[in-house]
Amino acid sequence: MAEHYFSGNPSSGHDPRTVTLRCGDRELICQTDAGMFSRDHLDSGSALLLEALARALPADSSGRALDLGCGWGAVGLCLAARHPRLELVLCDVNRRALDLARQNFAHNALCATFFHSDGLAGVPGNFDWILTNPPIRAGKSVVYRLFDESRARLAPGGALYAVIRKRQGAPSALAHLRGLFGLAEVVKRGGGYWVIRCGEKTDFNAPAKEEPLA
Repeated sequence: MAEHYFSGNPSSGHDPRTVTLRCGDRELICQTDAGMFSRDHLDSGSALLLEALARALPADSSGRALDLGCGWGAVGLCLAARHPRLELVLCDVNRRALDLARQNFAHNALCATFFHSDGLAGVPGNFDWILTNPPIRAGKSVVYRLFDESRARLAPGGALYAVIRKRQGAPSALAHLRGLFGLAEVVKRGGGYWVIRCGEKTDFNAPAKEEPLA
């Protein structure tokens, strides 16, 4: 069976790479490696998610935010650079990825707390913001479990932001999230991806008319 980026302890040989992220007016230098998602660049889904978050969160936003399934830390790093008042938590089931995320934060003089965890099981507390580019290749049961766990761990008024490629199940995920949260809508589209927002926060601009679920 092939090893995937959502493996807990990748056994593949190391193949380190350097990736540069531009987050607002900062340039962040990051290290990646074999055995993790999108090790050569910031993937298109995460880039779209960050665009949606830049629109939704003012620079002085505070509160507690979780990068769920953080990989080597791209989303969390950009949030830390753009929103220094946020209390950031990162978690991932992949130990190699989590170690690199921790190193990337330290290298770029940014702060966060890190937890090795399959979903939210090993992460304490509730969150105002949960952000995820979920591991679609792990299967729908895993992705929907992450959504269910997120719903249970949002603070009052909190919001979950998830990015999913349309052809990889975004319409069915939107339907599931509407059943789970009541309020779920597409707030940004691009490159075949949907950014879906769920919860009760109102500090965002109304999105364009959604695409049909079919």
